[in-house]
Amino acid sequence: MKFFIDTANLDQIKDAQDLGILDGVTTNPSLMAKEGITGSKNIMNHYLKICEIVKGDVSAEVISVDYNGIIKEGEALASLHDQIVIKVPMIEDGVKAIRYFTDKGLKTNCTLVFSSGQALLAAKAGATYVSPFIGRLDDISTDGLDLISDIRDIYDNYAYETQILAASIRHTMHIIDCAKIGADVITSPLSAIKGLLKHPLTESGLHKFLSDYKKGN
Repeated sequence: MKFFIDTANLDQIKDAQDLGILDGVTTNPSLMAKEGITGSKNIMNHYLKICEIVKGDVSAEVISVDYNGIIKEGEALASLHDQIVIKVPMIEDGVKAIRYFTDKGLKTNCTLVFSSGQALLAAKAGATYVSPFIGRLDDISTDGLDLISDIRDIYDNYAYETQILAASIRHTMHIIDCAKIGADVITSPLSAIKGLLKHPLTESGLHKFLSDYKKGN
């Protein structure tokens, strides 16, 4: 399973990269705004900075919701760097644009997916990644993990190459559960990824080893 970090914060991206487990980055307009990155030129430059840090795919989201606008923005984003993946919303014109980008050999990430039917359409259009938002489904008392499982079954039935990128990860157990179900990728806050490091028996065991060492040295 690939590990992406869901942020536009360069320090967090560097931290994850230094940990040696980072496979890519996902961003969105909200994450850019959170870091104070505004204006088209500044946003484009920020994507380039991210690509300089990480070796894997970097999802960059279009703002347009009409076909021609999505194509124009997507091609501009893709021209920035060969690591850029064009992030396109799951709407009718978005699906059309994904097919266009696929035929052009450009990588895409179909975002804001909340049903297996939407994921099926994204795969049919040739999306590189599909991003089901499991945390947001949990927020409305729907099990987001069930959606990951359903998409996995459908994709395996027909050997679709689209990768399931579990998004809206809220905590460490989401990562574990996605790994069990067979998500190809998770994109997560750094805190949830680092949560995988922690276990009380590891901490107490290390404390005991160090304490015993000090007694004899």
